[in-house]
Amino acid sequence: MMLRVLRGTVLAMAAVWGPAALALTAQDALQLVEGTIGERVEALARLAAEPDDQAAALIRALADESVRYQDGRVFIVEGDRARDAVSGETLALPEGAEEPMINNRLRGALQTALAGLDLLADDVATQRRAAATLQASAFDDPDPAQLPLIDGALAPGHADRLDVHARESLLLAQAALQLGSDEVPVRQAAAQKLGDARQPIVRALLQQRLDVEEDAAVKASLKASLSAVDRSLATSAALGQVFTGVSLGSILLLAALGLAITYGLMGVINMAHGELIMIGAYATYVVQSLFRQYLPGAFDWYLLAALPAAFLSSALVGALMERSVIRFLYGRPLETLLATWGISLVLMQAVRSLFGAQNVAVENPAWMSGGVTVLGNLTLPWNRIVIIAFAMLVLAGVALLISRTRLGLFVRGVTQNRPIAACMGVNTARVDTFAFAAGSGIAGLGGCALSQVGNVGPDLGQSYIVDSFMVVVLGGVGQLAGTVYAALGLGVINKFLEGWTGAVLAKIAVLVFIIVFIQKRPQGIFALKGRTA
Repeated sequence: MMLRVLRGTVLAMAAVWGPAALALTAQDALQLVEGTIGERVEALARLAAEPDDQAAALIRALADESVRYQDGRVFIVEGDRARDAVSGETLALPEGAEEPMINNRLRGALQTALAGLDLLADDVATQRRAAATLQASAFDDPDPAQLPLIDGALAPGHADRLDVHARESLLLAQAALQLGSDEVPVRQAAAQKLGDARQPIVRALLQQRLDVEEDAAVKASLKASLSAVDRSLATSAALGQVFTGVSLGSILLLAALGLAITYGLMGVINMAHGELIMIGAYATYVVQSLFRQYLPGAFDWYLLAALPAAFLSSALVGALMERSVIRFLYGRPLETLLATWGISLVLMQAVRSLFGAQNVAVENPAWMSGGVTVLGNLTLPWNRIVIIAFAMLVLAGVALLISRTRLGLFVRGVTQNRPIAACMGVNTARVDTFAFAAGSGIAGLGGCALSQVGNVGPDLGQSYIVDSFMVVVLGGVGQLAGTVYAALGLGVINKFLEGWTGAVLAKIAVLVFIIVFIQKRPQGIFALKGRTA
């Protein structure tokens, strides 16, 4: 009785696993290595669509040019020995065994077949890479022989194992290949599916098919899909310009927030403000280097340590500037301008002496790399998204500092009426130092953010000092809300103008606009009213 049960179990296992293990036949293996190229490509697509262990091993070996055949048998070369591709028998490679010819068409078909095999991997990255390869092949060189492989990957039994992004890529590849079908409903459905994708990659294929299509219904579907894709591309382009403008505006906001305190509230024309931004960027570079050397396992979190380092380093330099030079020049704007300009030259030369004149690279953490795809062809980089969110957080912090803290109250009091504030017991000299240090530290935070979108060099601050002053003056001296509106507005306007006139003419146009605006409204977008400050 026990023997009968055991025999039944073995037979059941053989029924389940035996066919899959021995699915590759000698005829299949021979068709893959000899015959016309068309027949071999067809056999390759068929075997890759429903691969078993032997077929997968043979396809990979053929791609590595490690296959030989003789007398109706196909061998996989493994060092000094050979293995029968069908039976798995290991033996010496027969003398005179031929090497299959592989031309460009077959090599491309092998790449497609290997991508099909990689779709069975459990690794998501491997699946996405394989699906992207199949999609590119379907759009660049559509071959109906690829369709069985993609149909097999999208079959109910296999599709459940696919990553969502990999499945979307395969559906696009399937639709691209179905455009060449002989059946009108299939072509029409494929055209509608490609139009629904709203991706730029489908536009050229739709236009190419529209030029040769003869059926009126399919032509109508192709035209409708082309119109939908064009509308999507136009919308994505506009949204991309808005996002880029907001990103530039957030960078201008970070660069100008510190100046909004030192110039907008304290009235100090600080020409070294750009160098305070540069110091914050170099502090980020130093922290990155320390993490790479001493804490490589925690490298992705170096920014958390770089933020306070950038703030404190710039704040310390700002405090030294205020106590040593600027405190003696309050109320003398021309002398302050010349003195801070000289300090900016000293700081740039000091950085050149310490770090060299060449730019240094600050690497994005892994969680800030890549981007998020919107509307098919619009990708928003994570580093820009993080900088926009960071700028909003810094803005909220500055607003709370000015309006809700004791230091902010003292700063507003000293700004409104220094003698009365001193009579009330406010140490105006200390308030000046703290306020200037806070504004300088905020500039350092701006430098930390700027280091994530470009290289860091001694001249980094020179690119933002003029723009920072324009933002503060346009928004209204002493008005944080005006600074926000001016920074974001200038960023968006500049990016839209760049698309029409180029970067140089856009910069000139923005400068002319600010000059005309200030002539008509010297107080800026928002002006102080009454006794408010």
